[in-house]
Amino acid sequence: MGLKEKTSDLKKRMRNALKGGGDKAIKKQKAIGKLTARERIIALLDPKSFHEYDLFVEHAAKDFDMDKKYLPGDGVITGTGMLSGHPVCIYAQDFTVAGGSLGWMHAKKITKIMDHALKLKVPLIGINDSGGARIQEGVNSLAGYGEIFFRNTLASGVIPQISVILGPCAGGAVYSPALTDFVFVVENISKMFITGPEVIKTVLGEEISMEALGGARVHCETTGNAHFFARTEEECFSQIKNLVSYIPWNNKRKAEKFPKKSPKTRTYNIENIIPADAREPYDVRDIIKALSDDSLFLEIMELFAQNIVIGFGRMDGETVGFVANQPLVLAGVLDVDSSDKAARFIRYCDAFNIPLVTLVDLPGYLPGADQEHAGVIRHGAKILYAYSEATVPKITVIMRKAYGGGYIAMCSHHLRADFVFAWPTAEIAVMGPEGAANIIFRKEIFASDNPDEFRKQKVEEYKEKFANPYVAAAYGYIDAVIEPAETRKKLIRALEISKEKDISNPKKKHGIPPF
Repeated sequence: MGLKEKTSDLKKRMRNALKGGGDKAIKKQKAIGKLTARERIIALLDPKSFHEYDLFVEHAAKDFDMDKKYLPGDGVITGTGMLSGHPVCIYAQDFTVAGGSLGWMHAKKITKIMDHALKLKVPLIGINDSGGARIQEGVNSLAGYGEIFFRNTLASGVIPQISVILGPCAGGAVYSPALTDFVFVVENISKMFITGPEVIKTVLGEEISMEALGGARVHCETTGNAHFFARTEEECFSQIKNLVSYIPWNNKRKAEKFPKKSPKTRTYNIENIIPADAREPYDVRDIIKALSDDSLFLEIMELFAQNIVIGFGRMDGETVGFVANQPLVLAGVLDVDSSDKAARFIRYCDAFNIPLVTLVDLPGYLPGADQEHAGVIRHGAKILYAYSEATVPKITVIMRKAYGGGYIAMCSHHLRADFVFAWPTAEIAVMGPEGAANIIFRKEIFASDNPDEFRKQKVEEYKEKFANPYVAAAYGYIDAVIEPAETRKKLIRALEISKEKDISNPKKKHGIPPF
């Protein structure tokens, strides 16, 4: 056979492999509103940038007549490409081929591209659409998952890892996305759970739909397992492109710098956002937009633990990570879920050289038996640990309330913030004036002829003495009391002067966070 014939044979083999599960399976995939694995890769990456590898890999299973079955690419597509002009490694499970089930060679393809990503120090994107472990391959399928999980862990904090759930992701398969940095889900398409509805019905006698058990909205609102919610696959890909514009390509680099842009102050003016009444809530996202370039803010985990807001913005063209209490929800208190949410984001920013800006307005940790029994001590300690461990520039602004343990936890000087600013409206104390007065002057109030009036008088006395930033400033715990309108200028200056910050924690194998 000559060169021409061999080239013709190659093209024929490629055509067969590129068909995936064939026209019938592809038609079924599209009928339920899903793109094919190959279409997803092409839609996400820059045009004509995808280079596929291991197209001709075949499964090695022999049992249950598997030796008679041809599974193109063994149900997964792997390769490299460009995303917004930068190189990435990517894989996409192909549900049209044996339901995207994971066998040994399927896993080998994924682990090979993961090894490439780690070696080349480029982001890894995994598109999950699989029925789970390939039962016919037995323990080899489980071994495949284990190899993937191990690499997810090695790559953590070295390269960004992005998981896109565009179909079922069940059983052991869910742990790979759980080990990655960002998880994207799409309404009515994404499904994640350890045990499916049928198993739950058999074991517990409970009936529940796949959507109610592990749909996109459940994981964004309730479990906190997903970071971004989209209504279509196209919207999901747009979100991914936006995210990668904010983050560095590996932990040795910084995020790409963009042209500087002023905030849209006509819409987002700090002095118009903060209410005159200290008890009245406001949307802290408006404050972030008043501070960030072009008033752009990419919020992460928007639907989960909404009493804290996290996400990326830019200041003077540089990416910063914002962590802010949200007075609109539970007065911005810290609780089990918000502590987890913030701590994980803080550690991500620290791993990838992204400075942290913390905006403080909270009455403390959420009280109650439910929170205590849910482990608020352990979970609440995570945010303390994350801030203390972080070595990136850390700038804090105390806007209004900063009471008790919440004051310490939200990146106070005591957790080694580089700069702490306070507005004149800041109230820094062990607890709120009403509660403090009731405790300090309990006997006097009880003995008073007019307890209500006496209590009111003592509350005002406490406010005048402690509910301001000047006592903390007198001890050096506040670096400067600033006008709210000066906040962006002060933050940019603080970030600029902190740019060459270089500190290291005590040498050790690793710390032991309160997991």
